[in-house]
Amino acid sequence: MSDTNGDEDRDHALKKAKIKAAKDALYASKTGEKGLIVVHTGTGKGKSTAAWGMVLRALGHGYRVGIVQFVKGAREIGERVIFDKFPDQLRFVAHGEGFTWETQDRQKDMALARQAFEAAREMMTDPEVRMVVMDELNIALRYDYLPIEEVLDVLRDKRPDLHVIITGRNARPELIEAADLVTEMQLVKHPFRAGIKAQPGIEF
Repeated sequence: MSDTNGDEDRDHALKKAKIKAAKDALYASKTGEKGLIVVHTGTGKGKSTAAWGMVLRALGHGYRVGIVQFVKGAREIGERVIFDKFPDQLRFVAHGEGFTWETQDRQKDMALARQAFEAAREMMTDPEVRMVVMDELNIALRYDYLPIEEVLDVLRDKRPDLHVIITGRNARPELIEAADLVTEMQLVKHPFRAGIKAQPGIEF
C-alpha cells in the first residue's frame, strides 16, 4: 500500500470516528418514549406500503396490531394474505368499496367511513393493541366524510403507548400539526404514465 493510500485511510478513520462520537452523543440524549401519530401523505407511491412495513416490524416484536382500510376494501391485496397468517396478533377490517370516483355515492361513502372510523376507535381502546393503522383516512377527511375535529379529539385522547399510522394523499393541515412524524411521498416517475397497469406485488 502506498503512503498516499495510508494517509487517506487514516484520514477516513479519523473522520468517521468523529462522526460516530457525535452520533453516539446525539442518540444518548434522546431518552423519551411515546406512542406516535404517524402520517404518510403526498402524491407518490408508497404511503400504505410504508405502513405495512411498520406493521411487520410490530408483529416481529410480538405486538398486537389493528388495521382499518377506509377506501381500498373492494380490492384483494397481497399483504392481506400475509396478515391473515397472524390471527392472534392482527385484526384487519376493510370498510371501503373502492376509490371515490368508482363508488360515486357520497352518502354510502360517508356511512362506510363512519363504520371504518368506529372500528378503528374500538381498536384504539383495546389495551392489548400497540399499533392501529387507518389506511386512506386522509381521503375520507379530504372529502369531509368525517369531521376533522372528531378525528383529532380521538387522536388526542389515545393511550400514551399507542402508535397510530394514517395514510393517504392530501393530509389535512390540522392532522399534520397534530402528528409526531409526517412523511410526504413525492412522485418523480410512475409506470402508469407510460401505459403500465397496476400489477400484483407492486401496487397490490
